[in-house]
Amino acid sequence: MRTLVINLTRFGDLLQTQPVFTGLKDSGDTVGLVCLQNFLPATRLVRGLDAVFAIPGARLLAELDQSWPLALGDCLGFVDQVRAEFAPDRVINLTSSLPSRLLARSLRAPVLQGFGLDDFGFGAYSTPWAAFLEATALNRGSSPFNLVDLFFKAAHLDDGPRRFRLAEPDPSALSDVRALMASQTSPGASDLAGYVGLQLGASAAKRQWPTHSFALVAQHLWERHRLLPVLLGGKGEQELAERFAASTGVPHVNLVGRTGLPQLAAAVSLLRVLVTNDTGTMHLAAGLGVPILAIFLATAQPWDTGPYLPGACCLEPDLSCHPCSFSHECPIDWACRNAVRPETVATCLDGWLESGRWPDMAGEGVRAWECFSDSGGFLGLRSLSGHDGADRTVWNEIQRQSWRRFLDGQPQSFRGDEADRLSPAFREHLAGVLLQAGGLLDVLIQQSRLLGMAPRPALRTKFMATWQRLESLFSSDPAFSSLGHLWLHLSQTESPDMSRFDSFAQSVADLVSALSGLFAPRP
Repeated sequence: MRTLVINLTRFGDLLQTQPVFTGLKDSGDTVGLVCLQNFLPATRLVRGLDAVFAIPGARLLAELDQSWPLALGDCLGFVDQVRAEFAPDRVINLTSSLPSRLLARSLRAPVLQGFGLDDFGFGAYSTPWAAFLEATALNRGSSPFNLVDLFFKAAHLDDGPRRFRLAEPDPSALSDVRALMASQTSPGASDLAGYVGLQLGASAAKRQWPTHSFALVAQHLWERHRLLPVLLGGKGEQELAERFAASTGVPHVNLVGRTGLPQLAAAVSLLRVLVTNDTGTMHLAAGLGVPILAIFLATAQPWDTGPYLPGACCLEPDLSCHPCSFSHECPIDWACRNAVRPETVATCLDGWLESGRWPDMAGEGVRAWECFSDSGGFLGLRSLSGHDGADRTVWNEIQRQSWRRFLDGQPQSFRGDEADRLSPAFREHLAGVLLQAGGLLDVLIQQSRLLGMAPRPALRTKFMATWQRLESLFSSDPAFSSLGHLWLHLSQTESPDMSRFDSFAQSVADLVSALSGLFAPRP
């Protein structure tokens, strides 16, 4: 089968699609990819691609400013090129945006999976996992699953092995980087024991750990472990490298803005460990098997965008407001950026460098996590700081179990004690929402069955009012916002056929009932 994957997102997301490509190749598929033109070089870092088509997004936008027929013609020409050169039997669209959905539909493959459009132009999903992927992208802090796992499930690869291993760095790129690093290594660094990578930048300033903090950690690692700091980043981050140099006299190698992606991969492969913000460089290191200590600030959180590498370490501030939403205007001047202290990071790295294990980080003002692969093949987080009993952690564990069964169409099954570790206040809150939802679902299912027998306008009005109350109940609560998104979109998908809607509503009712059972008094 000729399968074309569409991923029109960022560098890191493109790398995180690697297990999808590998899984498709393992199934015997010929695999193609449509990506944005500015990320075309990143495809050289990926395994398992037989063809790559780069859509000229910037050019199309410029043409739109001149003439929409010109832009449309160019876009249709791109579609014709893909169809002529690849002729996909199946398209898997992993980007939920409207342009990506339109592109996927216009390719007219016999099978379209992931994100699509129905005949009326409304969003369609080939699996509930795709709808859940979209829901968690819109609602920060609501996903208990890593993005790699969500891509894999949205691509209908079920529970096959996820192998996140990128292509080995090109030998010529390795040679270039070694020469560049040697040219910047001072005679005083002749006794170096290896390299530590520092990714100073991030996609937004609020997600960047302070450069001065990086400098303090770098000085500690050089003086105690003789690890030479290597600064990594793109041209737009050169100011951060200058700030770093002004903050410390420690010898270091500055590769910021001096490497293409092949050279960046080569540099990362030479590191003993990478200290990084939540960035594409972090995902590159994960795909190359390079040890990672990653810091997650503001909207970044390790549950969904953490490095897909068992044994990697993630730190986030132990603040009640973290992670915040994309629209959040911080009233405390992004205090999270200073909540993760340099000495805490240094202590964490000392433990790993000296014993090969991340140390106990309780009482350090951070939530520290070690990545691991769970029994179902999903990436999980193990607390290193005593947060395994925190409400957020326990609720995520419950969601991981319930969502996997719900999205795979399996019956819910709990031991019964999963919610016992939740705080009384949070237990009471969840129980209250679930009680309201259960009552509304009972009413809605009865109304839908009556509508199926007698579609009267007055009954339809009552049905819609109940539907909207339920959607509002879920969507307005951070603990259930993903369920609100699924309810909004999947119930609409099933609504033209009342029997199908009734079946979907019953599956949601079963989920709510199973969760409610965790909060019921036990003898």
